[in-house]
Amino acid sequence: MTNLLSRLFVRDYKNTSSPIVRRAYGTMVSVVGMVLNILLFGAKFAVGMLTGSVSIRADAINNLSDAGSQIISFISFRISAKPADREHPFGHARIEYVASMIVSFLILLIGVELLKESVAKIITPEPPERSWISAAVLGGSILVKLWMALFNRTVGRRIDSAVMRATAADSLSDVLSTGAVLISTLVMLAFPELNINLDAYMGVLVAVLILVAGVRILLETKDSILGEAPSEEIIRQINDVVKQYPTALGIHDLEVHSYGPGHTLATLHVEVDGKVDVFASHDMIDNIEQRLRREYGIAATIHMDPIVTDDAVIAELRARVLSAVRQLDPNINLHDFRLVSGTTHSNLIFDVAVPFENKTPDDRLRAAVAEQVRRIDPSYCAVVTIDRV
Repeated sequence: MTNLLSRLFVRDYKNTSSPIVRRAYGTMVSVVGMVLNILLFGAKFAVGMLTGSVSIRADAINNLSDAGSQIISFISFRISAKPADREHPFGHARIEYVASMIVSFLILLIGVELLKESVAKIITPEPPERSWISAAVLGGSILVKLWMALFNRTVGRRIDSAVMRATAADSLSDVLSTGAVLISTLVMLAFPELNINLDAYMGVLVAVLILVAGVRILLETKDSILGEAPSEEIIRQINDVVKQYPTALGIHDLEVHSYGPGHTLATLHVEVDGKVDVFASHDMIDNIEQRLRREYGIAATIHMDPIVTDDAVIAELRARVLSAVRQLDPNINLHDFRLVSGTTHSNLIFDVAVPFENKTPDDRLRAAVAEQVRRIDPSYCAVVTIDRV
């Protein structure tokens, strides 16, 4: 069904890196979601009012909030497809993360209100009317929501959309909450003599599930907005391209910044032999940047680091310094190692790559590294830059 809808409503639907195609996918999913959720809301709310069931009405209002979320998703996709401008030189794709956060706030608000209503029903119980129509409507709703979860998850993966992944997770939580309401309805139908107000308790359960879904989406979106470490897939793609060039001797200081799906920027240093013609090395760097953009949509800016490759003295000294520094942390590494000799002292200039898991403050770590270098030779002065990796 997903592929059929894609072929019908998304022109060039396989070209998911295109902002126009992503917007078309967003429009299609949002419209489908709005229509289905409004229909579910109408059916459940009517049944809930007729039977006096607070849990069914709660489930109906949850569907109405989902329809509102789809409207927000629709707007966000329209905005995210806008090209870069002077005020937003990196485009507008991050609006999807903002939209996901708004969705999470709406879900949390609905959850709190439903929890309050359900608790009130527990305190002052009003047994709902029992009806097989309620069970039929709830069962149909579960089937629709299962399909919507699969639909959103499939398209979300296809176009790498945080909004659609959040919507898919919300649809699955709706399946659980509606399932709980269905169970309570079936129990009350099977045991009419039951005096426990099971409907109100199920309303509490529905509210809690809604709150959990809202918190989960909020936490996931928070990481995207604050900035998170690049995925292993992106790191592998960059390394694979660089390794295909024999004159690229190493890579370090890799930083990746995501400005939304399809808008990835990367900066990195590539080591080259200092004796190789600078124009040849620069041409190689240009080729790497162009391939990363063409093959993976990564806009890369690469700094060329010339290094000495045939000086045995510097190679041995670097190995000694690395061994000494790794006494502080075996996971430390060095790069950009240089020796500037002098008559009274010599400067060893290098960067220390330190894992984020090492919680030693940078100033203390820098002093400790300098002390390890002085133990090799008191005339050595370490000029250290700390890089967290």
